[in-house]
Parts: sequence; C-alpha cells; structure tokens
Amino acid sequence: MQKVTAKKKAHSSGNTNPPLLISRDVSWLSFNGRVLQEAEDPNNPLVERIRFLGIFSNNRDEFFKVRVATLLRMTKLGKTAEKILGSNPDKIMDKIQKVVISQQEHFEIIYQNLLKDFAAQNIFIISEMELNKAQGKFVKEYFHDYVLQTLVPIMLDSTPEFPYLKDKSIYLIIKLAKEKKRPKYSVVEIPTDKLPRFLVLPSTDDKRYIILLDDVIRYNLDVVFSIFDYDTVESYTIKLTRDAELDMDNDVSKSLVEKIAKGVKRRKKGQPVRMIYDDEMPADILTYLRTKLKLHKEDRWVPGGRYHNFKDFIDFPRIGRTDLRFPPMPSVDHEDFAGQKSLLKVIKGKDIMLIYPYHSFLHIIEVLREASIDPKVESIKITLYRVANNSNIINALINAVKNGKEVTAVVEVQARFDEEANIQWADNLIEEGVKVVYGVPGLKVHSKLFLITRREREGLVNYASVGTGNFNENTAKVYSDFSLLTADKRITNEVATVFNFYLDNLKKGVYKHLIVSPFSMRRKFIALIEKEIANAQAGKEAYIFLKLNSLVDQELITRLYKASRAGVKIQLIVRGICSLVPGVKGLSENIKAISIIGRYLEHGRIFVFCNGGDEKYYISSGDWMVRNLDFRSEVAVPIYDKELKIEMRKILDIQFSDNTKSRILDKKQKNQYLKTGSDVLINSHDELYKFIKQKKAELKPIIKTHK
Repeated sequence: MQKVTAKKKAHSSGNTNPPLLISRDVSWLSFNGRVLQEAEDPNNPLVERIRFLGIFSNNRDEFFKVRVATLLRMTKLGKTAEKILGSNPDKIMDKIQKVVISQQEHFEIIYQNLLKDFAAQNIFIISEMELNKAQGKFVKEYFHDYVLQTLVPIMLDSTPEFPYLKDKSIYLIIKLAKEKKRPKYSVVEIPTDKLPRFLVLPSTDDKRYIILLDDVIRYNLDVVFSIFDYDTVESYTIKLTRDAELDMDNDVSKSLVEKIAKGVKRRKKGQPVRMIYDDEMPADILTYLRTKLKLHKEDRWVPGGRYHNFKDFIDFPRIGRTDLRFPPMPSVDHEDFAGQKSLLKVIKGKDIMLIYPYHSFLHIIEVLREASIDPKVESIKITLYRVANNSNIINALINAVKNGKEVTAVVEVQARFDEEANIQWADNLIEEGVKVVYGVPGLKVHSKLFLITRREREGLVNYASVGTGNFNENTAKVYSDFSLLTADKRITNEVATVFNFYLDNLKKGVYKHLIVSPFSMRRKFIALIEKEIANAQAGKEAYIFLKLNSLVDQELITRLYKASRAGVKIQLIVRGICSLVPGVKGLSENIKAISIIGRYLEHGRIFVFCNGGDEKYYISSGDWMVRNLDFRSEVAVPIYDKELKIEMRKILDIQFSDNTKSRILDKKQKNQYLKTGSDVLINSHDELYKFIKQKKAELKPIIKTHK
C-alpha cells in the first residue's frame, strides 16, 4: 500500500516523466572510488593508506554479495526487472564490470607504489622468493609450529566434484607437475580465521620485514605435498564471492528466529556471483578452474593481483614510526557531563548533543549504568541493530534487570550480516530476564532509541536518546554520528509511543514532533520541501541543507529538482550513493553536492530547512531511500534547543568548507576534489575535533529547565 501511495503522490506532483537519475550501482562504485583515492593520497599517513585499500576491498566484497547478487537474480525476471530498475540488468552488469576492472587495475598500481613508499621507510612486504637464509629458517619453524596443522589440502583429482569454497575465505589453487605425467591439482584454504594474515619477521637492523600467510604456505608447499613425485609446483590465489541474500521459507509453524537461522545457513552456500583470480594464472589452470566450478559467465570472473582479501589490510601490523598512522584524536568528555555525579540530572536540565567520535561514547554507557542502579528508575527500553562483540550496552541492560528494572530490548534479527550475532545476543538477554521483541513483521527496526522511565516528585519522567548510529562502542570510534539526549516531553512522550508500536504493532500512534517511517517520513519531508518552494516563489529566502549517507528515492529527488527550479538553494553532503544530478541548467542548477571521505566514516544525517527564517533542524537514523522511507522503522528528531541549532549549523559550515577531503558530486562521477579558493587547507574531521575540544575548554555547564 505504501508503494501505491508513493506513486500517487509522485503523479499528483505534476511530474509524469522520470527524473534525471544516476544509477545507484554506478554511484556506489564511484563512492568506493573515493575510498581508493584515500589510499592514493600522499597526505594520508602510509599505514592509513594501505588500510584504505583494505576498506575499499571490503566494501567491494559487500557490493558483489548484495547488489550484484540482486542484479543476477533480477536477470531472470526479464522485462519486469527493467521496469523495477529502470534499465536492463545485463546492461547495468556490463557497466559494473567495466568500472570494477578499471578500479582493480588502479588498485594494483596504488599497491605497488605503496610497497615502494614502505621500502623508503625501511618496511618491506616481501614474498617467499625474497627470504634470506635466516628469514627462511624462521618461516619454516613458524609454519611447522603453527600453520601446518591448520591446513586441509584437497586433491582435486580424487574428488568427483570441486570442493565447496567458503564466501569470506581465500584459497591457493596448486598445480603439481612432472614431465610426461598428468598434473595433479589441489586447493588449500589459507587459514586466516585461525592465524594472523601478517607475520612480522625478526630483524637485526633498522629494517622491518613482513610476509603474508599466503606466502608462508607457498614457501612450505614442498612439506605439504612431500609424498608426491613432482618437478614443479605452481600456486595462485583464488576467492569466491557468494550471494548474500537471506532466503527464508514460508513455513508458518516456524518462528521468525528459526526462519532467519535457517536462512543464514542457506546463505553460506549461496550462488557464486564472482570469482577473483590471480591474473598471472596460466590459461591451462584457469580453464581447469572454469570447467570444475561450472561458472562460465565471463562477467563473473574478475582478474586481480597476487593477493586477495585485502580487507585484512585494515588490521595491518603496528610497526614503524608513529607518524605512519593518523595522530591520536582521543574522544573528549562533553562539557556538560564533565565532573557531574548524575548524568540524568544534567539531561533533565537541558538537551545534550553527543557528536561521535569526537565525544566519548562512554557517556551513553554511563547513562545506562546510572539508570541500571538508580532505585527511582523503573524501566529501560532500547532498540538494538548492531552491537559490539563485547558489548557494555548489553552488560548495562543485564545489570538493570538484576537491579529489578523492567528492561525491554527491540532486537532486529534481520540486520544484514549480523543475524547470527543478534540472535545470540537476544538469547543471552532472554536468559537474564530481559524482555526481547524481535522487530516488527514486514519492517526492519533501524531506529536508534532508548527510553528510561524514572519516578520523580512530579510523577513518571522519561529520558530519551534519539540518534543516527548504533549503540556500538566500537563503531562509535570511527563512525561520525549524533545522539540527542533529552527529557523534553514533546520528544520523550513520542519516543514512548514508538516503543508502544514495537510492542503492539496495532498501536501506530500520532506524532507531532518526531518524524517516523513508514508512517509520516515521506509525507513530512515532501511538505517541508514544498514549503521552501512556496517561500521561494513568494520571494522569500529559501534553502535546504541535507547531510546523508545515500540519496536515491526518486520521488524526493523529483521534489528537490522542483525546488531548485523554483529558486531554492540546496546544499548536499552525501557520503555514498547519490542518484541526484546537481548543476544541470534548468533542472538542478541551484543544487550543489559534495562527498566527504576521510579518517572517519560519515554516518550522521542532518536535515535543515529555512522555513521562512524559523529554521527547522532534524537528525535521523534513515537515509532518503525507498527502503528507509517505506520499509523500515526510522526516526528523525527535531532539534529545538537554540544553542544546539547553532552548533549543528557550525558543524555543517565546517564540512561545507572542507577543501582537502571533499569531492564534487556530478553527472560525470569523476570525484574531483573541491577547491574553495582559500589558501587555508581545511580537513573537516580535524576541524571538528578542534571545535569540540575548544567548546569543552571554553564553555561551562549551563543547566536549564525544559518548558
């Protein structure tokens, strides 16, 4: 019904022609190209540059597992797929293949240049062919003591079918040859789930040497295959990527958790969508692989370098000088929380905005810990989408139960790639007495909320957190996010209404302050855009500032184009996918769009509307995508505190002024760096950290009371 409604609205806007859009998949690849630029940027410290190669690789893996897998499924739908996608999926796949191969070639050039830069710093990543005698002895001993017992070589001529290759693993395909004899083939998984990918070799001078686990195994293949008679041995890395879609059966006798658990197991054996192979692999071995794997389509074979699974480079060894990594930027305490005995008392006095990773995420944990032991606190409710491995959030909730509080956790067990972990966390919470709700049927609960209810003199008082990022202390160190902590009844009462809906899906509630999807988010943002259009047409000042991860929704893009034509000034910061095309004469010439990629992952969403001079500010858990607006439970919260509005505007001003990590988003997708005309270089992540630190140093806590 929501889809039909959206179509009716789009039709009623008077725009029957489809708007100018950039393919979401091409735009996503362009985003990952910006990550690749960070690996190439000489202004980044050397170790961080190679880590960006790891991030690029990990991103691309997910892209194939999710988006490419979806496109391959849709090729079976024929013309229906074209209607859904707006283009033939095979044509989209052709574009993807060209971009992926081009980026891979660029990736290899960057990697080789990084090896030279590391060598200039006396750090050498060497192969098994470059080991000296002492290093060779060390590697053989390490292999014997730690590696050999983890290997499971499979002789391919002894098996009727090619063995199952796991999705996240890398393998060596090995050819043992002897003149006038039929060659033998084997496949060996590189055991990165049991051992580190990198081995730092002993050093007797100021030079440091690193060898990859792949090459440790290569150096010792004679030991692995000692029982065979052969003259030569060849080995090449391969990696298979599988469809990550979660297929669930319709058995009504099974619970949602049972269906998801079964779907996760089935996903591990999903259809192959990509095979990466060493482009040095001889034609005969490649032909052998193609035949055995029965993966014949050319677009599923991607040539690469000697090493795959570069995601492991995210955890590159901490060796060398400290200036080879980003300088430390330890998170700071919020100025209003510093030295306070009760954080709830502070929140009751005024709204608090935490800005991660600049502010400490410990404040969130401290609020929950305080609530868990406060005898006046009666209940805690929270949404959990992705939590840390050793989550202190979970610990605080369990502690609250043990202290007699009523604790409810809305756990989204359909959080992609975290399904198993979330099921396990849910089981742990249930065991400890927490009431667990498994999301909402037909919706993903993606909102970032908690609600603490405390009995005070005036009755029950609610304290809430409404944020843009997960309650995860690990990602809060690298994801740029916002959390509003408030006791403002206008907001907390409606947060309570959202939780009532999660507990009883028939109680949708009424919202005058929060913007909640799928009930009102699309309609409300359209109304806010239309008001800017009306003001511009009336000769009043009109502008919109949006900071998002993704801007894809066709209807909202159409409204932004309409606003631009009416004279509304629109500035966008879009980290990832941006299907909107800025700067087109007669369509979007009043729209400017940038993307910031740097030290931290831009994840927070901010929406600002001029509103005739009475600016409206919101932060939100959801992007402007169909899934967020129509198929997820998302919450956007208004910022009412004047000081916080000024602070949010300052944050946007800093980011719009960035001229070192900011790229221009346009139709050509070339990711050109933004030049502001200033001689002063501004890195928004560095400047925001300075802003937060200065604010803490200069401002004293001001306790106010909500009206």
